[in-house]
Amino acid sequence: MSQLHYITRPSSLKENAPLLIMCHGYGSDENDLFSFASELPEELFIISLRAPYTIQPYGNAWYAINFDADKGKWNDAVQAKSSVELISDFISYACNTYAINSENVTLLGFSQGTILSYAVALNHPKKVKNIIALSGYIYEDILPDTINKSDVTHLNFFCSHGSADQVIPVDWARKTPNFLDELGINNTYSEYPVGHGVDPQNFYNLKTWLENYI
Repeated sequence: MSQLHYITRPSSLKENAPLLIMCHGYGSDENDLFSFASELPEELFIISLRAPYTIQPYGNAWYAINFDADKGKWNDAVQAKSSVELISDFISYACNTYAINSENVTLLGFSQGTILSYAVALNHPKKVKNIIALSGYIYEDILPDTINKSDVTHLNFFCSHGSADQVIPVDWARKTPNFLDELGINNTYSEYPVGHGVDPQNFYNLKTWLENYI
């Protein structure tokens, strides 16, 4: 039994299907990113998760954000770390429940979902292969104190951000390539002339990238 609510799109394959898990952003739900599903490769078994914390007036979050904090936004790192473990546990659950290839798991996140996807990959690298990181950044407070290069060099990252993002500053995202390069991780980083969202060219590029890595 999963602790997280989710929806699925079956794979065209009867067994050993590559798995794509979607992690939405703050204030959204499992239906948001799932709108991409019909446009993605049919061999993918797609699961879209709902974050565990309900927020007001609507939507869900992977961890609380205090927008009234004195020094900008304050993140609840304890909740964030808990959500990292929930997603990690969910990967194991999905691999044991469905006819999928446990060595071909991709996380696709947006915003807060991207922050969690980075953290899952770097805390539990054996559980994932690819990460599509849209409009997020690496939140170092929820990463391990040390990361062994030999544990993470198999990972592949597609990272993108809007150059006019008004929610998560693009400067935060621009630190990502150097961080991943220092760990010897294959990565690509692109910016698009949009705000906090995914434009058609970004989607086309991530789809093309995904087709080459699943």
